[in-house]
Amino acid sequence: MADETKKPLTRSGKKIGRIRIGLNVLAQTALILFLVAMVNSFAFKHYARWDFSRDQKYTLSDKTKRFVDTLKGKMRITVFFSPTTPITADVQNLLTEYQYAGKGKIDIEHIDPERNLSRAKELFDKYKVVTDESLLVLDYEGRNKTVKASEMADIDQSGTAFGEGPRVAAFKGEQAITSAMIDLVEGKKKTLGYVTGHKEPLLSEGTSPITVLKTFIENDNIKFQDLNLLDLEAIPADVNAVMIVGPQYDFSDREMKLLRDFWDKQGRILLLLDPAAKTPKLRGFLNELGVKVNDDRLMVFLRTGIQELALTRDVQARFLGDSPVTKRLADVRALFFGGTSSLTLAPDRVRAANIRPEPLIQAEKGYFAETDYNTDNQAKLEADAKQSSNVPLTIGAAVEKGGSADQRVQVNSPRLVVVSNATFVQDNAITQDQQGLDFISGSVNWLLSREQLIGIAPKIPKPLTFSLSEEALRRLRWIVLVFMPLVPAVIGTMVWWQRRV
Repeated sequence: MADETKKPLTRSGKKIGRIRIGLNVLAQTALILFLVAMVNSFAFKHYARWDFSRDQKYTLSDKTKRFVDTLKGKMRITVFFSPTTPITADVQNLLTEYQYAGKGKIDIEHIDPERNLSRAKELFDKYKVVTDESLLVLDYEGRNKTVKASEMADIDQSGTAFGEGPRVAAFKGEQAITSAMIDLVEGKKKTLGYVTGHKEPLLSEGTSPITVLKTFIENDNIKFQDLNLLDLEAIPADVNAVMIVGPQYDFSDREMKLLRDFWDKQGRILLLLDPAAKTPKLRGFLNELGVKVNDDRLMVFLRTGIQELALTRDVQARFLGDSPVTKRLADVRALFFGGTSSLTLAPDRVRAANIRPEPLIQAEKGYFAETDYNTDNQAKLEADAKQSSNVPLTIGAAVEKGGSADQRVQVNSPRLVVVSNATFVQDNAITQDQQGLDFISGSVNWLLSREQLIGIAPKIPKPLTFSLSEEALRRLRWIVLVFMPLVPAVIGTMVWWQRRV
């Protein structure tokens, strides 16, 4: 009825309502706590990290990540670093990245030898440590190796005469730590035979133009062994691969026989040719494997003005991604200084012998192969450049005999890598960019059947340099002596005038 009044709620009804609200609040609280726990658990297992340092010194290289991912056992790293060591913070941050990349396979213990004396003495006795220098001890399946602080950084002591402390000139912790890990996991070092006797670059430190390359390869748990083929009856059985860099003189018949015998016995060869050297027997060996070294030079005309052209023989080339050697360097560009000749691959000619040559490096578009490369006739060179075809010019190739085209199948087969340039690995060229080093490292590891170590290697540490031209110094002088003092003077004058008005 219209005049019917509402009945008041009973006490039991109010009690039921409170219980219902309480249960609802409890359920909501439990749901929120469950969602927070799920989000926290997901974030703990799936998160991203960023390195905002200037030279990305805390970001592990692709090569290190690939190697750490292949660890089968537990790697234990004990850190004996004093807080006063200049690189303590850098080492701790870097080890955090190793631990993150290891996904539970790397354990790290930090010990301050000045505060935790008993624990430090216990581990010093265990690992036979007899130095007071800050260091790391890596332990893997009962084998251990130390990495000293001096191996992980270049320290500049020049400021100590003026009362300044030591300064870190270059931090190279990743190179030292990854090298020690590879040494522990593999145990015995691989041997790379370095052929001498044909005026190749020397390996001895101080006089060698390839010291950076030598150190870079040795960091991969590889040792060099000089090979003078004239003094040998055969290439030693403990030599895992042979490296030939820019021979200026040809090999003798006896040396070529040793090289062919090595190849036939699943030998691995890295050959960097100087196109200016006359080495017909060495080139004949390559021709047997389906790789012809052409008697030409790669050149390109670069426009320097509206109607001005400049000829350069330095080759800018890109790495192809079809081979495991250069897969991680796909489409990366590198400069090959000096003379470079083209290579012609003939896979059909050697297919019956189960030999597979494939290109690794090709010059960028615009380069042409000039056969009359000693001429100074600019008009002729320009005409030859216009008449050249747009066929890609190959300057690096890989050859494998009897191997499987499926990269997942490992076969102990003869392998060879050849590049028609030998100067790109010299110190003065490598210090400008590291792509050449990464290529050589990938080639050597492919030759040694260590595909898991092929990748972008740790960057070579370089000190930050800052240079100004005379004009830039003049401008900087005006900015510091005139403009910077003038700005606060103008602002002060404006404030004074406004208050006065």
